[in-house]
Amino acid sequence: MDQQTDPKPDPWTAAMRRGDHRAAWDIMAAAHSARDPATRDDPNLPYHLRWVWDGRPFDGRRVLVRCYHGLGDTVQFARFLPHLRARAAEVTVEMQPRLLPLFAGHPGIDRLVPFDVARPLKPHDCDVEIMELPFALRLTPAAAPPLPLAVRPADLPPGTLALCWQGGDWDPSRSIPEALMAPVCRAPAISLVAAPTALPVLDPEGCPMDMGRTAALVAGASRVITVDTLIAHLAGTLGRPTWLLLKDSADWRWPGEGERTPWYPSVRIFRQHRAGDWAEVIARVAGALDGAAAGGDTSA
Repeated sequence: MDQQTDPKPDPWTAAMRRGDHRAAWDIMAAAHSARDPATRDDPNLPYHLRWVWDGRPFDGRRVLVRCYHGLGDTVQFARFLPHLRARAAEVTVEMQPRLLPLFAGHPGIDRLVPFDVARPLKPHDCDVEIMELPFALRLTPAAAPPLPLAVRPADLPPGTLALCWQGGDWDPSRSIPEALMAPVCRAPAISLVAAPTALPVLDPEGCPMDMGRTAALVAGASRVITVDTLIAHLAGTLGRPTWLLLKDSADWRWPGEGERTPWYPSVRIFRQHRAGDWAEVIARVAGALDGAAAGGDTSA
């Protein structure tokens, strides 16, 4: 396969990939000031394309945090909620129902409400989408470590690997064909994919579609090996040693180079060297597993 280069990213994406949050915020501020206020939270747009925060202060106000993106996005950006709560009078979070068990009674949230796309909550004194929080608060990932989640680890055999090779349907290039995972499916292993598998894992029927049970499996695993999906954010938030497998033109939230990310100190990145070449990534991961086993290493 020929070497393929990542198309030149837009300035905001480039700034985020290199960790220059101040430059990214300046770009966002310019775009923010140019927006038509009438398009805020536009019901004619899909939720994930809407903008919500209009720049009004949230100090001493009742703030509604809307979660309009994916489950992984909510898990990742929930770290900013305590910082918002320290300034607001009250914080209500309208969250995807599947995530509610993980965040019930959590610091930074006064009121947790399931997000019903047919009947969203009425506006509060100040509304903000959860992914807008780092810009609104001007906080970097390093300044807002992941929120601890009250998850009881599942009782798994020592050394269990937790594997997730399937991402969201909206970006198939993030997923890895199941058969390619065979070299890293070392016993004991579990699947974190919500579908049956032919791989030799302890749960061939697949991972349950239950967020509490999934989080327990992640928390109980010795190491998580996953593509860029909810599992990566859940494992990173729980502080599990995690190996993240990224396509060559990865999402803006991951650094453009290097093996580490300020979002999750326990995550190590394995990135494609050539677009679409997952076999080479898996070969490197298998070699790293061999090295870890030889050295008795269970860290990321």
